[in-house]
Amino acid sequence: MLMNTRPDPAPAAHDRVYRGLRTRIMHGEIPPGQALTLRGIGTEFGVSMTPAREAVRRLVAEGALTLSSSGRVSTPELSNDRIEELAALRSLIEVELASRALPRAHMALIERMTAINAAVSEMIVKQDAVGYIRTNLEFHRALYLRAQAPAMLAMAETVWLQLGPTMRALYGRLRQKEPPHNHRLILSALKAGDEPGLRLAVRSDVTQGLRMLAR
Repeated sequence: MLMNTRPDPAPAAHDRVYRGLRTRIMHGEIPPGQALTLRGIGTEFGVSMTPAREAVRRLVAEGALTLSSSGRVSTPELSNDRIEELAALRSLIEVELASRALPRAHMALIERMTAINAAVSEMIVKQDAVGYIRTNLEFHRALYLRAQAPAMLAMAETVWLQLGPTMRALYGRLRQKEPPHNHRLILSALKAGDEPGLRLAVRSDVTQGLRMLAR
């Protein structure tokens, strides 16, 4: 008897929805507290309710979405205490990633990060909040990949995911006109091989804005 060896399309559909929603949330495309429906997600991604439901389940487990007792799904609205907690996590994890990356931070990486930082500046000029968040995270990820610590980087990305909508709100409040000062300090510390300076610059960069939002 011939067996059907065609792959089940459902896992691929679920993963596509999960990755698409995850990226949108991490980059601040969806504001804090916005409700999402399975029907709306299914329509947006052209899938049935089952892949949409599975993607939402995964994102709720990661803290990217919240599920109320009534079944309402939304992006999180973080309390000040929660913002402080996530800022502290960013400081702990990302400072360690940067420190581990420093011995492997060769000139090609520094040049790439400098180019990404120029893109950050461009997004600020355009007042493109989502583009700013995306390029800002790209700047950090480029460095942290050199740490060769995938479990630690995955933890950092989970924190970024939980903070995405809040970062969008923070951008709106700060009304930035120029790239983050601490990015220049990070690049200078990498060029000089200055680990204490790098740790301080990363810690300042990942916590200052969030703590301003929590005031």
